[in-house]
Amino acid sequence: MSVYLVKRLGQALVTLLFLTLMVFALARLTGDPAPLVLPTEATAQDAQFFRQQYGLDRSLPEQYLIFLGNISRGDFGVSFRYREPAIGFVMAGLGPTLRLTGLAMLLAVVVGLGLGILAAVSRNVWIDRLVNLYASFGQAVPSFWLGLMLVILFSINLPWLPSSGHGTAWHYVLPVITLSVFASASITRLTRANMAEAMQSDFVHMERVLGLPETNIVLRHALRNASLPIVTYLGLQFGLLLGGAIVTERVFAWPGLGQIIVDAILHRDYPVIQATVLVTAVMFMLINLAVDVTCMVLDPRLRV
Repeated sequence: MSVYLVKRLGQALVTLLFLTLMVFALARLTGDPAPLVLPTEATAQDAQFFRQQYGLDRSLPEQYLIFLGNISRGDFGVSFRYREPAIGFVMAGLGPTLRLTGLAMLLAVVVGLGLGILAAVSRNVWIDRLVNLYASFGQAVPSFWLGLMLVILFSINLPWLPSSGHGTAWHYVLPVITLSVFASASITRLTRANMAEAMQSDFVHMERVLGLPETNIVLRHALRNASLPIVTYLGLQFGLLLGGAIVTERVFAWPGLGQIIVDAILHRDYPVIQATVLVTAVMFMLINLAVDVTCMVLDPRLRV
């Protein structure tokens, strides 16, 4: 098990190194940040001084090596726009984003597992058809459209919930629902397929012959047997929620990483862009590592 974890950590480091190169290159493809950062009355000498201050006048390979050396020490640079450490903006937006995605993931897991199990034990009846209809709707509807429709319905036509902002528990309701629908629909469909297969297996038939309670068969035995692909998919979905939160945060003016990264891209704020993407990538890798450990606990054969 320890050898496997060391191998996974090595793969994660190689992936992270490749990602630093991609982020560094893509950020600079957006163009020169000097015209957007400096005031309109700035001269060419001012722009040149700005580039020298931030090392933008050096060659790209040299800039990349300096960038790698800095992030290895936890230094992601200073924001071009605000003249403050870039990592500070990321940490300020990380909390709201994690709370939003964490609640959305929790809701998606509860709804997705519940509906998936219900559909699997009620195959080919009206309940199964309703659950499949919800799964198809959830996977097809764009999150930004759903968010806008929820705002129109529950914030404008029925002024029950706030349409934007952050601060109270009511502010979480609409963005959490918006963010969780696609994930819950995907989890529902996967759970239904794996549970239906597990319910047709020989060990389930044997337990029914032995007279075990149906609830124990479904929740303790069939679900455990079907849980491996579901757990793997949950880790992937959580990472996708982190990415999908960018759109949802813009719709609901949520002060998280989505707002920060969009503003940084619009103003070509390289340090903030790089810090946001790399911190998000590290979180995604840690989630995948946690999923691998969980899968090894569920299936001892993976420990070899």
